[in-house]
Amino acid sequence: MRSGLLWSVLAAVTFGFSGTLARPLLDSGWSPAAVVLVRVSIASAVLLVPTVRALRGNWNLLRANARLVTAYGAIAVAFTQFGYYSAVAHMDVAIALLVEYAAPVLVLGWLWLRHGQRPSLLTAAGAAVAVLGLLFVIDVFSGGAHLSTVGMLWALAAMGGCGVYFVLSAQHSTLPPVALAGSGLLLGALLLGGAGAAGLVELRATTASVHFRDLTVPFWLPLLLVGVVATAVSYLSGINGSRLLGSRLASFVALLEVVAALVVAWVLLGQQPHLTQVLGGVAVLAGVVLVKLGEPAPPVVLPEPDERGAGLDLVA
Repeated sequence: MRSGLLWSVLAAVTFGFSGTLARPLLDSGWSPAAVVLVRVSIASAVLLVPTVRALRGNWNLLRANARLVTAYGAIAVAFTQFGYYSAVAHMDVAIALLVEYAAPVLVLGWLWLRHGQRPSLLTAAGAAVAVLGLLFVIDVFSGGAHLSTVGMLWALAAMGGCGVYFVLSAQHSTLPPVALAGSGLLLGALLLGGAGAAGLVELRATTASVHFRDLTVPFWLPLLLVGVVATAVSYLSGINGSRLLGSRLASFVALLEVVAALVVAWVLLGQQPHLTQVLGGVAVLAGVVLVKLGEPAPPVVLPEPDERGAGLDLVA
């Protein structure tokens, strides 16, 4: 139990570095798509060996789960990360991350409307608290916050992609988790690279040094850190934590990412949040926790030993 908790905390903290490490790159001239492309490319390279070892030569698993891998790579990896970094380019890291992490409320609505899984009273109360918290995060009551409309739209898009990530991650598949992560990251990198080559997204980069408050570093350092630490290490430690704790408890620990991002952005970028935004962030976290607590624990379902693998069914 203690080992699983440490792995999950490590995953949350390292994931929380991603926006703060990328923001100076965006400010120096990098496009969001270019940062995401380099990030997932580095992470997929780091996860290549663990992915190959997990597959153990059974490459048919990738073909059998092609739809799952495609949706994971295109939406959960490429689209979500591109949307998040596009939001970070126009607004503070912590606010963008808090909006994205309202995704469980979106998933709640999807399950109710699409599959008739009506939420409990506690779950509904949690959703209401989370929405109220978001209103405080964007500071609509005082009018003191000056947020970009474009940034909020991208943050909401990232929230939708994050919701798809949660739904896809709940799929029972014959593909090992690390293989899904590794192949999804690789596919995401290929899709972003192809989109850039076709002119669908802007791939713009610069070799100019970047600045973290009073610290100036070469451009490659935050790229390397965000690829290795905030992506590859995060995925690997998250998988280890989930296996030891179970997905339910690990998902609670994962909420520490928002707190980590808030602290890291404050320390490295000087983005000090307003009191109302801090209170709103606490309300968002409390609401998400209530939503999760109000949902019944899903039954443990073992995958059938079918050579064809599991199909893609968007059911939590």
